Amino acid sequence: MNLPALRNEKSFEDIKQINEYGQEYWSARELCDVLDYASWQNFSSVIGKAVQACENADNKAFDHFNETIKEIEAGKGAKHNVQDFELSRYACYLIVMNGDPRKEVIALGQTYFAIKARQQELSEDQKRLSTREEMAKHNKSLAEAAQAAGVKNFGVFQNSGYKDLYGGLDQKQIHERKGLKKSQKILDHMGSTELAANLFRATQADEKLRRENIQGEPAANQTHFAVGQVVRKTIEELGGTMPEDLPTPNKSIKQIQREQEKKKIS
Repeated sequence: MNLPALRNEKSFEDIKQINEYGQEYWSARELCDVLDYASWQNFSSVIGKAVQACENADNKAFDHFNETIKEIEAGKGAKHNVQDFELSRYACYLIVMNGDPRKEVIALGQTYFAIKARQQELSEDQKRLSTREEMAKHNKSLAEAAQAAGVKNFGVFQNSGYKDLYGGLDQKQIHERKGLKKSQKILDHMGSTELAANLFRATQADEKLRRENIQGEPAANQTHFAVGQVVRKTIEELGGTMPEDLPTPNKSIKQIQREQEKKKIS
C-alpha cells in the first residue's frame, strides 16, 4: 500500500534510520519537520506527553526515547548543538497519538505508526491497553466532530462506521458474535489488531469530518460508513484477517487493568 506524500515530500519511511546495531530509529528533529510543527518547543511538549504515556504502560522511556545532541548550522557557516532524540517505532507511535488528530499529517502518522508499526517491544496485553486508551480519547473527539456536523443519534452514527468495517455487522451483532453480556463493551473485548483497525477508523472519520466541514446527519453517517469501507478494503489488500473473524481475547481490558494494578501494589 502506497502512503500519500507529505507536504514536504518526505515520508515516515524516508526519514527512518538504522543504527550500528541494525536497529531502526527516527530522529525527533526530522519527525518534527515531517509532522509540520512550527517550533521545537511545541514538539517537545508532545514528546513529553508521549514519554508519560510510555511510562504509564509500564515501559522504560529510555528504551524508546534516547536523548542525543545534534549539530546544526546556524547561519554564516556557524554550527551549534541542539537537543534531539533517537525514537523507536513505538515512541513515534505514541508521539503521533498525542498529536492533534485534526491535522492531516498527524492523521497520516497515526495511520502509519498504528497500523504498520511492528510493536515488538510490547506484549499483547500492553498493546491492547495502550490502543484501548487511545480509542477512548479519539472516540470522544469523533463524537465532538459528529455533534458539530449535526449528528443527534450517535448510536446510528457509530453503527455507520462499524457496519462497513465489519462486513455489514452493527454493534449489536458484533456484541452477539463475541458472546458478550449486555453490560460488556465490545472495545474491551478486542485484540490489539482489531482495536488498531477501529482506531484507524475513528481517527480518519474524525479528521475527514473536520477537514471537509461535513454538515448534516445523513452526510456525517455516510462519511463514517465510507471510512469504514476504506479501512476494510485496506485490510483486504494487505491480506489481513477481517475484523469480524479475529479471535476474541480470553481477558477483557478491565481484567488486564486489574492485573496491572496488582503488580504495582506488589
